[in-house]
Amino acid sequence: MRRPEPLPTIEEIKAQLMPSGVTHVGVASADVLTDARRDLYQRRDEGLHDTMEFTYRNPDRSTDPRQAVPDALSVVVAARPYLTESDPECPPREAGPHARVGRYAWVDHYAPLRESLREVAKRIRRSGHRAVAFADDNSIVDRAAAYQAGLGWYGKNANLLLPGAGSWFVLGSIVTTADYQPSSTPVGDGCGTCRKCLDGCPTEAIVAPGVIDARRCLSWVLQKPGTIPLAFREQIHDRIYGCDDCQDVCPISVRLGPRNTIDTDDVGHAWVDAVALLDAPDDWIEERYGYWYVAGRDFRWLRRNALIVIGNVADPRDRRVVALLERYRSGIDSTLAEHAEWALARLVSRRSLS
Repeated sequence: MRRPEPLPTIEEIKAQLMPSGVTHVGVASADVLTDARRDLYQRRDEGLHDTMEFTYRNPDRSTDPRQAVPDALSVVVAARPYLTESDPECPPREAGPHARVGRYAWVDHYAPLRESLREVAKRIRRSGHRAVAFADDNSIVDRAAAYQAGLGWYGKNANLLLPGAGSWFVLGSIVTTADYQPSSTPVGDGCGTCRKCLDGCPTEAIVAPGVIDARRCLSWVLQKPGTIPLAFREQIHDRIYGCDDCQDVCPISVRLGPRNTIDTDDVGHAWVDAVALLDAPDDWIEERYGYWYVAGRDFRWLRRNALIVIGNVADPRDRRVVALLERYRSGIDSTLAEHAEWALARLVSRRSLS
């Protein structure tokens, strides 16, 4: 029988995670995340979650690490930055209408984080303990665990802000029966009286400090299935997936974010050719954007978003664009047809103003 290996220390775990881009590691106890549980139930009762499920689906489960790993004692939390040192420019107007992607979704930042956490979990298991890695998973409220692990504080935009670094991070964790010393106290609030994120949200979705009304949040509006409310279509502007506005205006993230960036020449899909996407079959979309969350893996929702973008930013005199919208307006999908009709009317309105 193989003898157990020594349990890796937190410093050894940090060193193992560093090559995958992880810059911050902390430890929380595996106790129930009581504040997060209360907030999930309260906001769900108030309808602020809209139809969003994720950790709202079963708050008792997603706020109790021991439901993920029975008898767990510790949650090791890791943060990996996704801010790049330079941003790709929007393609020129003559290239046709292009749609903007939220920074976290340019590439799959969770994949390297998840893989590195799994390797650490294997190492912990070799020491005789149970350990399971989670990243972008409904099993645990990652921001709450990261807060308890002392990685940062909750900003007024509900993102976790890391001292000296800001909010441009993806989070993951390892729930384990190993007994690591948790951080002594959470990080204190660093936002003070600043309310730039509340004022900068294009749809006023931040209804109170740290409280988001998902019904108004463009990141969720662009992900959820169904018809996009008329009131939000112009505010969507050129977005097809995600919205960074509340982080783009955050002084802490703007000023300190560049201290923690990923070193890569591949910025992936910062911009999407909206016309190409609307002309493409599902397998083309799956190959390029399959790591995005798309409800039911039904790519008509991305096409719906692309139609809105075209209405907002395409050249109203571009005959190719008009013909594409006419084709969708005459199609059998009533939802896409309605959005195409709106886009055509929007082009007419913009042409009259130019």
